[in-house]
Amino acid sequence: MDTSSSAHGATAAASSSSSRSSNRWKYEVFLSFRGEDTRQTFTDHLFIALRNAGINTFIDNRLTRGENIQSELDQEIEGSRIAIIVFSKRYAESRWCLRELSKIMRCLKDQEGKIVCPIFYDVDPSQIRKQNGSFSKAFRKHKRNEDPNEVKQWRKDLKASADLAGWNLKTTADGYTFLFTSNFISPYFTNQPKLRYYN
Repeated sequence: MDTSSSAHGATAAASSSSSRSSNRWKYEVFLSFRGEDTRQTFTDHLFIALRNAGINTFIDNRLTRGENIQSELDQEIEGSRIAIIVFSKRYAESRWCLRELSKIMRCLKDQEGKIVCPIFYDVDPSQIRKQNGSFSKAFRKHKRNEDPNEVKQWRKDLKASADLAGWNLKTTADGYTFLFTSNFISPYFTNQPKLRYYN
């Protein structure tokens, strides 16, 4: 993994008890992404690579979101040992993505053994930390339309997630999806400890 952008790593400390057993998981990986940006390109290729490597991965293929769906996704996030966040230029435009991100970061804090791995698809980690460019534009809109406290938390969680050890696609594999999934992603997750699942 590219640790040059890491401030504190991506594995959660046991700061509080989790509602789920820390060594029993429903999925190995949960994919968080903005569908309009990467669903039919990078994220689809990533999902196939993980599946072909035998990694039990959750991906939400629904095109619309709602409160009921969000509740379901929260449960899947809790039930996944590893969360991969695919950051794209327009990720922050989606309040659903930001709510998903905040849930992931809460689980990182609260669930022992939780791992969060950001992938910076077509955006630099520094842009997310500083929240400039397309991220600044997105938050100007959220500031007008969303709860101020929630928006403040989104900003905090974005910065924290950008500080985690992860992969910058441009610097890791020269932007080539196949090279990235075959040489970096699949070997990394294949070498993760075997997981025990609950039903």
